[in-house]
Amino acid sequence: MKTAVVLMAYGSPERVEDIRPYLEDIREGRPVSDAAVEELTARYRRIGGRSPLDEITERQRAALEAELGVPVFVGMKHWTPRIADAVEEALEGGAETIVGLVLAPHYSKLSIDGYRERLEAALAGRAKLRFVERWGTHEPFLDVLAERVRSFDGHVVFTAHSLPARILDEGDPYRDELLETSRLIAERAGLESWSFAFQSASPTGEPWLGPDIRDELDALHARGVKRVLACPIGFVSDHLEILWDLDVEARERAAKLGLELDRIDSLNDDPAFIRGLASLVSVPSIP
Repeated sequence: MKTAVVLMAYGSPERVEDIRPYLEDIREGRPVSDAAVEELTARYRRIGGRSPLDEITERQRAALEAELGVPVFVGMKHWTPRIADAVEEALEGGAETIVGLVLAPHYSKLSIDGYRERLEAALAGRAKLRFVERWGTHEPFLDVLAERVRSFDGHVVFTAHSLPARILDEGDPYRDELLETSRLIAERAGLESWSFAFQSASPTGEPWLGPDIRDELDALHARGVKRVLACPIGFVSDHLEILWDLDVEARERAAKLGLELDRIDSLNDDPAFIRGLASLVSVPSIP
């Protein structure tokens, strides 16, 4: 039976002109204010004009394909190439089983289900589907991150994208999965001083999960911490949430506090990380 992988990521605009339609796609066609477009445009300009997500995802795709020896196609949730485009390419190539893998390790109904729904709709029963729902405790993933924080002489803050706090009332496991990943990495690395914080909350007018990384830096400063290492566990590529939210906003807050803030190198197409993804795809017991 011929197998193909659809490797999925959130997506990012390719040009400044794409920012408004990109935001409209995220908002499912609802109007986007000029202020929101201008704010996002300014952020992209601060990180060099555009996100490197597309290029990095392509490198991940190529490396995973070489590791697995089966075709791998990229599908973006909110930009091109779309998830549906990736499915069509896989089917045209003769795929009878498609493995869906999201480049986000932790499950939330609010995020991961959107990928699955798009994948299932595009597939429309034309091939068998295996979907990797979560992999935040996958040992190769934990090991590669533990190696990046091991022996750091200071305080490690694990981070991930915040989501609306209402998900907790709905029994969503997202926060618990993030805390479990953080604990397991800290154990592997032998960390004595660590914590977890969220980042990248959106101004939607409702409460989002916290503490925010900037508030966490305030708290660490108040405790007398001098050196902090940010370890994003919810992101596996350099993109806006890393290059702006951590490298610009969080660093600016740290500088005001007199804190030394660094972050780990993103996983990107690190060979150990790619081997870990390959082992996820090849596990026959994936539901």
